[in-house]
Amino acid sequence: MQTEKIITVTPEGVSTTPVEVSSPLSRHTRGQMALAFGVAAVSDALSIWVTFAPPLQWTIDLATAIALYVIFGKRWALLPGLVVEAIPGMGVFPWWVLVVLSIILYDGVKKPHKSVLDFFSSAFHKILTPRG
Repeated sequence: MQTEKIITVTPEGVSTTPVEVSSPLSRHTRGQMALAFGVAAVSDALSIWVTFAPPLQWTIDLATAIALYVIFGKRWALLPGLVVEAIPGMGVFPWWVLVVLSIILYDGVKKPHKSVLDFFSSAFHKILTPRG
């Protein structure tokens, strides 16, 4: 946890109050990425062989989702992977490896700031508006 100070200005004077701020999500370490790829690869390899035994495949997929949750923490990208793996016959594709790859590649991508969106919106509006 990081500590920041809030400055408050009142008629009596200026005061500072320390406040704990949670740190933003950090990038994953190489060990976490390698472990996640290993778990996903083993799960996908086992899923190919147990495609015709859905309860066993669901157990493997649930265990994989829990293991990846422990490795990566709360990531929404795990939910679509679990849903796709629950569809009978979809276990022959390497969905868990693709989920891990998407978490590693796109986890740090953030929505652009509103001012950036406003700039491009006004620029496109000027370009597309007919001049008369």
